[in-house]
Amino acid sequence: MKAKFRIFYGLSIALMLCGLILFTYTGCGGGSDEEAEEASAFGFTPSGLNPPNGAAYDDVFFKEYGTNPFIDTEDDHLSTFGMDVDTASYAVTRRYLRDGHLPPTEAVRVEEFVNAFDYNYAPPAQDAFAVHIEGAPSRFGEGKRLQILRIGIQGRVIPDENRKDAMLTFVIDVSGSMAMESRLELVKRALTLLVEQLRPGDAVGIVVYGSRARTVLPHTGIEGREEILAAIQSLTPEGVTNAEEGLQLGYKLALRNARVGSINRVILCSDGVANVGETGPDAILKTIRSHVEEGITLTTVGFGMGNYNDVLMEQLANKGNGSYAYVDTLNEAKRIFVENLTGTLQLIAKDAKVQVDFNPEVVSRFRLLGYENRRLDHEDFRDDDADGGEIGSSHSVTALYEIKLHEGATGQLATVFIRHEDPDTRHVSEINEKMFSTELKKAFEDASPEFQLAATVAEFAEILRESYWAQDGSLEAVQQSIKGIAPQIANARMDELSHLISQASRFKARDSQ
Repeated sequence: MKAKFRIFYGLSIALMLCGLILFTYTGCGGGSDEEAEEASAFGFTPSGLNPPNGAAYDDVFFKEYGTNPFIDTEDDHLSTFGMDVDTASYAVTRRYLRDGHLPPTEAVRVEEFVNAFDYNYAPPAQDAFAVHIEGAPSRFGEGKRLQILRIGIQGRVIPDENRKDAMLTFVIDVSGSMAMESRLELVKRALTLLVEQLRPGDAVGIVVYGSRARTVLPHTGIEGREEILAAIQSLTPEGVTNAEEGLQLGYKLALRNARVGSINRVILCSDGVANVGETGPDAILKTIRSHVEEGITLTTVGFGMGNYNDVLMEQLANKGNGSYAYVDTLNEAKRIFVENLTGTLQLIAKDAKVQVDFNPEVVSRFRLLGYENRRLDHEDFRDDDADGGEIGSSHSVTALYEIKLHEGATGQLATVFIRHEDPDTRHVSEINEKMFSTELKKAFEDASPEFQLAATVAEFAEILRESYWAQDGSLEAVQQSIKGIAPQIANARMDELSHLISQASRFKARDSQ
C-alpha cells in the first residue's frame, strides 16, 4: 500500500511540475526576425493552453473611459484636460497584434497612440513649452466638412550633461506571475540598460516584493555599479503579489535617502496584478500619498500579457505624479531607458493643463480625440491644487480636435492656453497661442507630413477602439495614407506602423468571417 502511495505521489508531483512549466510560458508571435529572436531568448514559447471564453489572454484588466462626443460651441466653447505623455497603450496594442490578436477596444487610448510618435516640433527658446498649431480638412471625415486641428506642445530640452543627479528606487515585482514569459528576465535586462546609462552622482536602491516586501540593495552610488548589477541579476520569482507593501517600502527607502535638488524617483516594474493587501490604485496611493506630496515621483513600467493589470499601472502613474510605459521588447526598453533617459527621469513641468477656447462665431462644434481619462472641469484649469500632468525634458504632447466651421465664417478659430507649475521654483506660469481660419490648409495633403501622420495614427486608434465616430472608417484608407506619408518623413517607426495596420486589417477580416 505504501509503495502504491509513493508511485501515485510521484506521478502527481511530476504532473504538477509539467503543468507549472506549461503555465509559465505563453505565445509571442509576429514581428521581425530580430523580435522573434528576442522573444525566443526570453522564453516566449507557446504553451498549448488556451484562456477561457475565447479571450486572447488570461486575466487582463483594462478600463473603458468612453469616447468624447461632439460639443456645440453654443453649449460649451471650452475644452480642458491634463497633459499626458504616456505611450503604453500603443505598445500594449503592438503586443496584441504581434501575438495574432486584435486588442480589446478598451485597451486603446487614442492620445497614447498619437504621442508614441515624434513630430519634430521646435523646442521653446525660453519658456517651458512651445505651442505649434496646424489645421487642415480631415481625410477621414468625407462629406462632413470636418477640419482636423493639431495642437503640438513641445517641452524644453535639458541636455543629458545638464541632467540633475538621480536618486532612483527600483521597486520590482518578483511574484510567481513574473516567471511567465520570463517577464522578470526582461525586467532585469531593461534595468541593466538603465544602470549602464547612469553616471557619478546617481544612486540606485532596490526593493522587491512577492508575498512580502524586502530591501535587496540600499541606495548605492553608481561607482558601485557591479554591486547594483549583481543585485538585479540575483532576483528570482517568488510568492504572491503584495504590491502595496512593496510600494510602501520603496517610498520609505526613497524618502529616507531623498536629496534636495536631485531627481527622487521610484520606478515600479510589474505586471500590475496585486492580490495581497490593497489591490487598487486609489487604496494603494492613499497609503503613500504623503510621500508623493513630498516630491517622490513615480514611473510605472508594465511587463507581460495575460495576468496583466493596465488599470493599476496607469492610475498609479497618474496619481503618483509620473508616467506609464509598457515594455514588450528590449527595443522598447532602450527607447525609454537609453534614448530618452533624461526625459524619463527629469521633470520640467508639474500639473500641466491645457484649455482650448473655441470661438463660437466661427466654430460650430468640436471633438477632442482621446484624453477621456484626463478630462478636467473648466474651473480646474486655474485651480493650482487640481491635478494635471507631469512632463519630462524634451517630451511633447499632441492633441487633435475634429472641428466643424460655420459655413462661410472666418476669423479667430481658437485660443490655446497652457498652464503648469515649475517643479523647482513652484512658480505657476501660463502661456497662450491663437489660431485663425486663414491658417487652415486647403487640403489634407497640403499639411505637413507630421500633421498627416498624427491624424492617420489617431484614425487607426479610433478604428481599433470601435469609436462611433470612425464607424465608416477603414484600415485600408489608413494604410493608403501611411504609404503616402512614408517617403516624406524620417521616422524609424513608420515601417512598424504600416506592419501593425496590415496585421490589424487581416485580423479584422478573419474575425468577421
